[in-house]
Amino acid sequence: MGNHSQLQIIGSVFVVAVIFGAFLLSTGTIGRRIDAAPAASRSPAYHVVGAEKAKEIMDSGDPYLLLDVRTESEYAEKRIIGAILLPSSEIDNKAESVLPEKTALILVYCRSGARSAAASAKLAEMGYANIYDIGGIMAWPYETESG
Repeated sequence: MGNHSQLQIIGSVFVVAVIFGAFLLSTGTIGRRIDAAPAASRSPAYHVVGAEKAKEIMDSGDPYLLLDVRTESEYAEKRIIGAILLPSSEIDNKAESVLPEKTALILVYCRSGARSAAASAKLAEMGYANIYDIGGIMAWPYETESG
């Protein structure tokens, strides 16, 4: 096979690769995560929002529950006004009595955001359908209370 034929083949392969790449980009296949797990086996979702969006929800006048998943001593030291305490370690045992309405809008926070993410995921797995993880009180720029 001559150099000219090899160059034609390489050029054709390149053109096909470029066209295929353009197709993948146009369909959104490149640049987004594709989950291999079937939908039924994925964990139920919850929303992650920052302090500003959480404050918007709180000020909207719509009903919501504000859930602090830290320890009792952390809660007593400083909390977001109106929060109810349900330590993350007690969610399995007490969520249904503290949060009887599974469709209620629930804003969840902790100290830095790790426990609120885990608690939000757990609540979603338990069938709560309107969970918003607002992260940690350390990033909360609005008023708090103690005592």
